[in-house]
Amino acid sequence: MPTDPANPLIVQGDRSILLDVHAPRAAEARAALIPFAELEKSPEHLHTYRITPLSLWNAASAGYQPARIAETLESLSRFPVPQGVTKWTVETMARFGKIRMVPESEDRLSLVVETAHIYRELAASKHMAKYLSPAGTTEWRFTLALLDRGTVKQELLRLGWPVKDEAPLRDGAPLELALRQETRSGKELRIRDYQREAAESVVGDRSPGTGFGTIVLPCGAGKTVVGMAVMALLKTDTLILTTNVAAVHQWIAELLDKTDLDPSLIGEYTGDNKTILPVTVATYQILTWRPKKEGPFPHFALFGKRAWGLIVYDEVHLLPAPVFRVTAELQTVRRLGLTATLVREDGCEGDVFSLVGPKRYDVPWKDLEGQGWIASASCAEIRVELEGEREIEYAVANQREKYRIASENPAKLPVVESLIARHADDGILVIGQYIKQLEEIAELTGAPIITGKTPNAERDRLYSAFRAGEIRVIVVSKVANFAIDLPDASVAIQVSGTFGSRQEEAQRLGRILRPKQRESRFYTIVTSKTSEEEFAANRQKFLAEQGYEYSIIRWDEESV
Repeated sequence: MPTDPANPLIVQGDRSILLDVHAPRAAEARAALIPFAELEKSPEHLHTYRITPLSLWNAASAGYQPARIAETLESLSRFPVPQGVTKWTVETMARFGKIRMVPESEDRLSLVVETAHIYRELAASKHMAKYLSPAGTTEWRFTLALLDRGTVKQELLRLGWPVKDEAPLRDGAPLELALRQETRSGKELRIRDYQREAAESVVGDRSPGTGFGTIVLPCGAGKTVVGMAVMALLKTDTLILTTNVAAVHQWIAELLDKTDLDPSLIGEYTGDNKTILPVTVATYQILTWRPKKEGPFPHFALFGKRAWGLIVYDEVHLLPAPVFRVTAELQTVRRLGLTATLVREDGCEGDVFSLVGPKRYDVPWKDLEGQGWIASASCAEIRVELEGEREIEYAVANQREKYRIASENPAKLPVVESLIARHADDGILVIGQYIKQLEEIAELTGAPIITGKTPNAERDRLYSAFRAGEIRVIVVSKVANFAIDLPDASVAIQVSGTFGSRQEEAQRLGRILRPKQRESRFYTIVTSKTSEEEFAANRQKFLAEQGYEYSIIRWDEESV
């Protein structure tokens, strides 16, 4: 196929893809790669993507065919696409569906294997022998206990065999529920096309293989509305799991505002209130609490308290490992994962795929920005120096201490002060990792501070005052990373973070992306020539993947 030297992609034999960000079709190529490739590096000129088995299986589950991927690469590649890459893509995607999970009896499932080769591979696995029993027929088939459904899917994915789960899902208790045409606050409620498509992609036609999956949408794009749209389609008792008490209250407020649910049907299950009703909103923290370190998790009983027909995993990229374990046993329940990024710092994206469900829907952030659904944003990294005794202290510290010394660099304080002064008309969030540093900033600026120790009632009061414009600046620890709706924030100043976490970067950027008239600004203050600078490079990956330009500024009083 003829190639064009002006094209933006260079596809290499090791399945890496280089994107020339200066090429005319670079933005088109970035959006085209999102469904089936993962970003690895994002320096100034060439970004590196990689096609992986999991990225291809997510694409396959969303309906992508190898021919479509090959056509995309060929049309955007500067040089001929290596035949080995095309062949490997076909072979890897073909693995999806080679093993199917189907019903056998009331408490057993069958694993139907397409070929004798795969059957022998599984039969020879000592680890799989704990779960699989030969069916005793001439077919290539195993049986397994219903309770091992999720665990078997996890283990087979690790062996390179994604399971196509066609076993039926049970219907939960019925619940009449509809989205309002007008919210209780009097605004017209219009479900956006992409929100409707996302909800329908998970619910499907209720045939085998539908009813579970993960939706990837930017913060501010209305993932909560997608969750409620799924609930309205399924009309069943629903358990919603989210990150903290503030997020629980936000979900309940949204349900009351945008659905016709009576308040008497919505329960809160947190440390303060344990009410179980047809729609119950709980925190991951309460579920993973246990009185003894090695003891049982008493609140896991919540999963069996009602005939749940749907479980919503909000911020699914943060799903704790203990909840993964119970999720493995809940494979007969419809499941919806909501997230702004599937990146997990623990590398457990495969467990999300197996247990909650594959990625069903994804929209590039810049696409939604172009349509006006989220705000435009500019991102800048401001670099400051480490001076005096702290430079010596840094030199002799261990690796973890080095990161903290760099993060808490006092030279960041005047930068924060200056940025707040320069954005006098904006709602500003100052976000950081270390409480002592945040307390110093709060004292310096006179802004209120919210940390993990701030009572929930006080958090809600401050968030409300911020939304109303009564407070212009809030200093927040990482408790504000997740599921907090602060629609009037247009500037975020990040003074410290979690070791280059891309998922954290996604959430923090999302705090300022609600639609607004002005452009949002996202600042990260980093200490030069330290490990903090190295970790910041990893966080840049997320911003680059979404199409945001990321400028680097050496700080002086006239820099910004």
